[in-house]
Amino acid sequence: MPADEQQRDELRPTLLYQDEWLVAVNKPSGLLVHRSWLDKGETRFAMQMTRDLIGGRHVYPVHRLDRPTSGVLLFALSPEVARSLTEAFSGRRVHKEYLALVRGWAPEQGLIDYPLKEQLDKIADALATRDKPAQEAVTSFRRLHQVELPHAVSKQHATSRYSLVRLFPHTGRKHQLRRHMEHLFHPMVGDTTHGDGRHNRFFREHFGCQRLLLVARTLSFEHPVLKVPMRIQAPLGAELLTLFGKLGWPASESDY
Repeated sequence: MPADEQQRDELRPTLLYQDEWLVAVNKPSGLLVHRSWLDKGETRFAMQMTRDLIGGRHVYPVHRLDRPTSGVLLFALSPEVARSLTEAFSGRRVHKEYLALVRGWAPEQGLIDYPLKEQLDKIADALATRDKPAQEAVTSFRRLHQVELPHAVSKQHATSRYSLVRLFPHTGRKHQLRRHMEHLFHPMVGDTTHGDGRHNRFFREHFGCQRLLLVARTLSFEHPVLKVPMRIQAPLGAELLTLFGKLGWPASESDY
């Protein structure tokens, strides 16, 4: 398969759940959710591709995932359901779980309560107010695995340490998880904005890892129409499970 065709296939969302009111897909890393001023030349978007995936029916976004983040992306299939789900997200009635691979040995568990100033883009947020106070931002986390590799990525240390953490955001600020882990001095591997370039480069060169190692693993919420508990989970996929295996961690979906 030609490289460009393979890349297009890799940037294709896959269906996780669908009923009369909702559709959820697994968004790959590198795919924008919708059109954005941040990349005017991009022609592929999760919103449009999800619509095509379900036969052309219009979909309504109810939350966001950053372009480099993979995982569960939920859409509504009507404006009424979209409003209900948007209110659930803003009212913190949706439970979100992420997996992230970070630099260093993170604490076994903890709570990050660190307000964040709103990050504005020069183009997309040109008219936004720029002197807003920092907003409440809270994330809890639990470490799942850790590893020490015999590679001197930085001159200060003969080895390099990494952790796999499960993250639970209690608020929804822009880049909250990435910024909170940076604040904790455990930046995410592959984060070109808030991460450590030396460790990003090591993972690219040593493991062939070209992406941000952050996955929106599960969404749990009450169905807006059926009023039953919902839990939608995205698979980690062969790429991440292979990487975890190389780090000496379990290489099965069921272990995460």
